Amino acid sequence: MNLKKTITMLTLSSVLLSLGGASTVFAETVHAADSKVLNVQVKKTQVDLISDVVYEQVSTMGYDNVAMKMDVLKPEKKEKMPAVVFVTGGGFIHANKDKYIQQRLQIADAGYVVASIQYRVAPTGKFPEPVEDVKAAIRYIKANAEKFNIDPNNVAVMGDSAGGYLAAMVGTSNGTKKFDKGENLDQSSDVKAAVDIYGLSDLTRVGSDFSEAVQKKHKSAGASEALWVNGCPTFGGEDGGILADPASAAAANPINYISDKTAPFLLMHGTADQLVSPSQTEILHQALQSHGIKSTRYEVIDAAHGGVYWVQPEVMQVVIDFLNQYLKTK
Repeated sequence: MNLKKTITMLTLSSVLLSLGGASTVFAETVHAADSKVLNVQVKKTQVDLISDVVYEQVSTMGYDNVAMKMDVLKPEKKEKMPAVVFVTGGGFIHANKDKYIQQRLQIADAGYVVASIQYRVAPTGKFPEPVEDVKAAIRYIKANAEKFNIDPNNVAVMGDSAGGYLAAMVGTSNGTKKFDKGENLDQSSDVKAAVDIYGLSDLTRVGSDFSEAVQKKHKSAGASEALWVNGCPTFGGEDGGILADPASAAAANPINYISDKTAPFLLMHGTADQLVSPSQTEILHQALQSHGIKSTRYEVIDAAHGGVYWVQPEVMQVVIDFLNQYLKTK
């Protein structure tokens, strides 16, 4: 039966029914002559994007109430899921929550709610405000666990570069309320695990593996880590480089917050990184282990600071296996 005939019979059926006729006309199933049949096995879950969720309002850039936002990737599952707060890098001077969508999607496909966040940056923001922002985001998703179908007892933090540094600050400072500011203070900002991808640790030695010329730049007053710790001198910040105020630099070092409550860590660094010295994650790794904290560090051969190596399946499987170990194992 051709398509034209089928349409005619369906129309006739509608007319008869509208007239109260007792007859029912059945149309034959129509297939195009060149159609192929595809049998699909359902292996992946649908993932939805919930964009621009405001998790806090902060005072910055001369305004009293600036919205800090997150983008949430939410798999469509009935059971409660663990969550990952994802902190993108940006050299301490920008925080683009749109970055690394491939990484975030692979983690969401593995059964995690993934919240990528904005945070305050230099020179208008300074330490410890960005740490407070990340912890506020963690408290927010725990407070709104029902909305996002999250298991609030299983939340991790992950970041790259400056975001890796912030993930390290959050993971090491489990158990302290020092950086808990703002809303949802009835929730804990502690995390079950921390993933630090080529992040910084000792901000006084960011360029220590590189040439003397590079090291000199990192000691300048214009270096982003100096603005991060000291603030902008024209707006009341400390003038000088990262060594201008040793106490403030030490306070911004995640190593100095390690305790028996510190989360287990996964650290990864590329051997071809030319922006953040690979020894930065090694310093933190050794400090964690010396305190009895579970820490695993990978050197990714030929990987630079960012780039295609970090979205490859081999790298992401290491990340997902680590998250599964601490957030899904009963």
